[in-house]
Amino acid sequence: MEAHMSTTPNRRILVSGASIAGPALAYWLHRYGFEVTVVEKAAGVRAGGYPIDIRGTAVEVVRRMGVLPALQAAHVDTRRITFLHQDGSPITSLRPTATSGGGTAGDLEVRRGDLTEVLYGTVRDDVEFRFNDSISTLEQHPGHVDVTFRNGDQRTFDLVVGADGLHSHTRALAFGPEEQFHHYLGHCFAGFTLPNDLGLSHEAVLWNAPGRTAALYAIGAQETVHGFLSFHRPDPPFEAFRDPRAQRDLVTSLFPHQDWQVPAMVAALQKADDLFFDVVSQIRMPHWSSGRVALVGDAASAPSFLTGQGTSLSLVGAYMLAGELATNPDPQQALKAYEQNTRGYVDANQALVTAGESTMHPRTEETLARRNQMLTSLAELPEEAGNPAHSALVLPNFDLR
Repeated sequence: MEAHMSTTPNRRILVSGASIAGPALAYWLHRYGFEVTVVEKAAGVRAGGYPIDIRGTAVEVVRRMGVLPALQAAHVDTRRITFLHQDGSPITSLRPTATSGGGTAGDLEVRRGDLTEVLYGTVRDDVEFRFNDSISTLEQHPGHVDVTFRNGDQRTFDLVVGADGLHSHTRALAFGPEEQFHHYLGHCFAGFTLPNDLGLSHEAVLWNAPGRTAALYAIGAQETVHGFLSFHRPDPPFEAFRDPRAQRDLVTSLFPHQDWQVPAMVAALQKADDLFFDVVSQIRMPHWSSGRVALVGDAASAPSFLTGQGTSLSLVGAYMLAGELATNPDPQQALKAYEQNTRGYVDANQALVTAGESTMHPRTEETLARRNQMLTSLAELPEEAGNPAHSALVLPNFDLR
């Protein structure tokens, strides 16, 4: 398809971030005739990683990109999630979609690295990628943005888009400190891999104590599983953010339990070489653009993993931003339309966080007891129902405007 192209010179776009939103945006921008550069601080696209979901409207995005068959082939197909009492005895087993607000038969679950590799593959030969680099400074002028890169290079672009995640550096440069947009949701988590001693396959197992969650997630019948230890904390542990030793000590101190696999998980955490530690939070902003700098995906509107919708919001946001830029000759009007036409979808999906928290991370004895009672009242492996928020936006056909 061909969008109705503008004859204005607003064609040079810098995208910061090469995870999900960045390559997806680059694909659509290139398809619409823009000159795209993607800068990424890592040495390359990241492989592996835990499974993520592509649901509702986002499935239509990847279909229009032509990558749906590849992602269907990479589908993980998690078949059940088993909830445990604190002593390790089972409560019940459910389809994962029963805990995430429902799903439909066409929804996808793929490893994060498989998705990033597929997205990167759609554009790696068509746009410029600058790995091992990042934006150092931004200086906006009427009609363009001067960018200095970390390696010292200086370039001029018509538009800069931050697709660099929850802790976006681009957002900090253009909008100010993260604290004003960062809404902490009261939980922290540590993720790592460990041996699959339980022989799990295509399933997750979830253990809870009040304010504490331990989970094992097996993609398939593999030698390792993904482990997660999360906990409630009233305030973010800022002192641990840049100190892996402090992170390990903090998590260990909060999981003294000798139940189920918790001791083995804590021991694995201590020696894991792939530890990832962060807070559970959302990004909420009054506007997603400032002059000629815009944001997309988690940088603009991270919903948190409690919603399971971060990837879908990134894919849909990239499609909407590129389409509005392609069909509107005035970048400011295009950015305004992008926000107006995407905001309702984002708000609906960010609102899913309450249900995700109460099901997966009960904070008190009372909420945990209510959660367990709710689980025992459900029929095992109920039918999938679908969630209206997942499909709250019908994709426009920008090429037909």
